[in-house]
Amino acid sequence: MFGIYITHPQVRIDANVPVPKWGLSDVGAARARKAAESGWSRLLRRIVSSDETKAIETAEILAEASGVTIEIVHGMHENDRSATGFLPPPQFEEAANWFFAHPEESFKGWERAVDAQARIVEAVNTVLATHDATAPIAFVGHGGVGTLLKCHLAGRPIGRDRDQPPGGGNLYAFGLADRHLSCDWTPIEDWRG
Repeated sequence: MFGIYITHPQVRIDANVPVPKWGLSDVGAARARKAAESGWSRLLRRIVSSDETKAIETAEILAEASGVTIEIVHGMHENDRSATGFLPPPQFEEAANWFFAHPEESFKGWERAVDAQARIVEAVNTVLATHDATAPIAFVGHGGVGTLLKCHLAGRPIGRDRDQPPGGGNLYAFGLADRHLSCDWTPIEDWRG
């Protein structure tokens, strides 16, 4: 059966609100609702979310379609970037490029990529250790740690070239039995399962 890692779609950016508290924008919420209408979302038997608002909102929309209650796992949060606070998009993209290019170093106090990868891998493995491998499961989180998990599942080094397309709201699938990737980043409303 399948496991999927879903990144939250577009958010309402507010420089006066801590990034973990940002919610979905109208566009992001509409995309999540569209994904919830697809056949794969109704197959989900478990939805595990990061504790950040945008991920929880995405997970709740999917949970309504599948009829399950979301579980929140603190270790699934995005890489800790609180040392710099909000960065405008051009500066953020430069910082993200650096983060992926130097995984064993910290960008101005950010959590290192290797540490964020170890954290997300441990969080997902802990959930899957007691999960019924015949039951479809979704992990709802973020592009940075989602890419780090994807690199791990693919057996590839950390690299931004494996990052999701801009805008968020993408997913990749993997087999629960073998943990091998079965599809690359795909927009959540386009995946057919």
